[in-house]
Amino acid sequence: MGRIFERELKGILRAEEDMLDRVTKTCEVDERKAYYRIRERPFMVVRGAGSLGVDLVAIRSDISLPIEVKSSVNDVLRFSRSEKLAIQAHEMMEDCRRVGLMPIYAFRYKRHRGDAWRVFTLDVGQINGRLKVVYQRLPKIAPSKDGNLIMRWHDGMPLSKFIDYIVTLSS
Repeated sequence: MGRIFERELKGILRAEEDMLDRVTKTCEVDERKAYYRIRERPFMVVRGAGSLGVDLVAIRSDISLPIEVKSSVNDVLRFSRSEKLAIQAHEMMEDCRRVGLMPIYAFRYKRHRGDAWRVFTLDVGQINGRLKVVYQRLPKIAPSKDGNLIMRWHDGMPLSKFIDYIVTLSS
């Protein structure tokens, strides 16, 4: 099931017209316009392989984004419910910290009308260059009092706003 949403996000970031038409069908006018801005600065998107690697890598001349795609019928995703999720997040955080990349978690809320995607990042410390401004604006996945990561869909940045922001930033 998760592969469906990986393909959906890949199509959006590649600015595939049929995918943009489909995902914006129930969006508000301003959300739809923001989604279509990706046509100005699309990404080359590669699907990752392996269970503990990243799902997608979005690349263009000024930004490289390792992306982990999550989807749920619930609006909260608790990493403590799966050891695999917790290990995956820790490894992604460490890898991105080591090489200076900003990790992206894209959370698709199933059966939601409108912009169903929310974007987050992990707290990896200092990010430099063009990504620094984007990193500072993105919500971080919050740890619980027990230190386990929790992704709350309502706390994320709508994908439409993220797209609008990164296209404007590179103009």
